[in-house]
Amino acid sequence: MKTQKKVCAIHDISCVGRCSLTVALPILSAAGVECSVLPTAVLSTHTGGFTGFTYRDLTEDITPISQHWQTLGIGFDAMYSGFLGSFEQLDLVAGLFDTYRGDGLVMVDPVMADEGKLYGVYSPEMAQGMAKLCAKADIIIPNLTEAAFILGEPADNWEGPHSEAFVTETLRKLAKLGPSRVVLTGVTFESGKIGAAALDTVGGKVGYAFSKRAEGHFHGTGDTFGSAMLSGLLNDMSLQDSMQLAVDYVSASIELALATSRERRYGVPFEQALPMFMKRLGLL
Repeated sequence: MKTQKKVCAIHDISCVGRCSLTVALPILSAAGVECSVLPTAVLSTHTGGFTGFTYRDLTEDITPISQHWQTLGIGFDAMYSGFLGSFEQLDLVAGLFDTYRGDGLVMVDPVMADEGKLYGVYSPEMAQGMAKLCAKADIIIPNLTEAAFILGEPADNWEGPHSEAFVTETLRKLAKLGPSRVVLTGVTFESGKIGAAALDTVGGKVGYAFSKRAEGHFHGTGDTFGSAMLSGLLNDMSLQDSMQLAVDYVSASIELALATSRERRYGVPFEQALPMFMKRLGLL
């Protein structure tokens, strides 16, 4: 039996609405990965489609948690960051990468924007800081809006359709920040299909993964994608195969959402697609 991989997921907890840690923890666990968590904030719901939500910033808890872990000699095979609760957390998370990365993988999902706009709790200053955090990663997985803010460019081409030249140029610009692998989500070349593109700077090859496009916005799919992508990598799948797995898993979760009457703001039922996901990983 092979040694179980360990990952630290650094995301917020949105108590209702499938996203962040309530997505990352079950998906990584189903992939056979031991998932430890470091919450960046606690919200009563996620911020998309809900009003009146509570928000507790956990910036002051990050260093004490890390200090306790160090007394236990804890290490990880991967560090996986998502939504950060404050500007100060950018430097704190960068420090966590330095402390725990070892020979492991660092993946940053710069969760801060979508559909051409920054999230309401983010500022342009924080977007610039996120670019510095991305520079410390081995792999980053922004959507097109986040890529634009990271690069300091207009975020007006998020909807597409996109040209291969535009996608390749964006991937290469992001790679210049420092990560050896870049995955760009929300890529579309034609109506009816959407997916992701990946660049591995070793060899410089660009790969694509697409699925059927569903109209509308589905909350939590970015976290579902990132968690599935990391699951593939930690199960020794290639970058291309991990990306295709993540695209297919998100697509299957959206198909299940469309078959129900549940409000979309509660996220996609990724739980019901876990058997397919686990079979693709060879775990069922």
